[in-house]
Amino acid sequence: MTHSALETQQIHRQVLDNGITLLHIENPTADIISGRIFLKNGGTRWEKREKAGLFHLLATLLTKGTEKRSAVEIAETIESIGANLGADTATDYFLLSLKTVSADFAFMLGLAAEILLSPSLTEGEIELEKKITRQSIRSQSEQPFNIAFNQLREAMYPLHPYGVSVLGTEETVSGLTRFDLQSAHAQFFRPDNTIISISGRIDLESAIDLVKETFAPWQNPGDSMESLELSPPIVNPSRRITARETQQAIVMLGYLGVPVKHQDYATLKLLSTYLGNGLSSRLFVELREKRGLAYDVSCLYPTRLDTSSFVMYMGTAPDNTSIALEGLSAEASRLREILLTPEELQSAKNKLLGQYALGKQTNAELAQLYGWYETLGLGIEYDEIFPRTVKDITVEMIQDVASRYLQEPYISLVGPASVVNM
Repeated sequence: MTHSALETQQIHRQVLDNGITLLHIENPTADIISGRIFLKNGGTRWEKREKAGLFHLLATLLTKGTEKRSAVEIAETIESIGANLGADTATDYFLLSLKTVSADFAFMLGLAAEILLSPSLTEGEIELEKKITRQSIRSQSEQPFNIAFNQLREAMYPLHPYGVSVLGTEETVSGLTRFDLQSAHAQFFRPDNTIISISGRIDLESAIDLVKETFAPWQNPGDSMESLELSPPIVNPSRRITARETQQAIVMLGYLGVPVKHQDYATLKLLSTYLGNGLSSRLFVELREKRGLAYDVSCLYPTRLDTSSFVMYMGTAPDNTSIALEGLSAEASRLREILLTPEELQSAKNKLLGQYALGKQTNAELAQLYGWYETLGLGIEYDEIFPRTVKDITVEMIQDVASRYLQEPYISLVGPASVVNM
């Protein structure tokens, strides 16, 4: 299958005999090749609540030793050729990333395959990485923004994996074992769950041959992958408060949105851009520039396979907490009651689509974007569908979506007891 999503690049998609999905973009302008290896079933969405943090721990351990190499040998090998290789986990997927000059790409892909398929997962490294992760969790628990976001997330997703940080909790991380890691590796690390996205100075035939040769020993276990059916969160707005003697108060309003495949996704994405993206955004101009309320003010609407969260937030002087809450609430009400002007709508579209285009400049960005779309089940065609959908959004659609989703919010407050217990 060939899909022309860019004028200068052809994006090719091919499913190999062992089930690996290969995406290829030839980009000869620089002597660099970037690769992304996604596990589409993986990440925190696939973790049981009591095993939260499992995939993050696994990501930290992949580069800490294989059956053939120690952590030091892996690090020295990568650094000796000036390459990059690392593993990471996200809410909806697991990822291994690599980048190198084209002459070293075959070697680096082989190293990535070794790390992916035969991690040593030694008890010593497991305990060390668990300790580091717990320290990270404790560090985040001291930051007012993270406190506010975590308690908002817990309120919005009480029974869903999205309710827990990618890191997990100190309790769940402490309970993870080598058996848990080996079981997850055996269950999820399989070719029919893998998308390899390659962008750079390599032609299609060479890319196919290289991936086939590198991953030739990797065969499917024979059974089909277990499916995952998660119940969507139920709208049940509440107020969560953490009293803390902080220099600034954090005010957050959260609303349950929609998954990425929902017809309202692009409209909510555009709405979040209008509200909170940059110095010209509605929240920044109205609440910071005109009223001087905010140290920091913005809006978040992450792309998710399941129901996402639409979050407006502000960091403000503690004495302004109640005014900040009213200000954010008023902006949500305005969107429900008053149509955007055509100029406001076009400005938001220009900003969103301009940033989207700028996010496809490098090999790493191209490999990430198309691999991510394939992982989410959108297909590489979504690169054309999304901009077209955004262009078709009207002011009436914006108001309709705001009226349906930005109703009564979940509220999260962090700050001195005298101002948050109001």
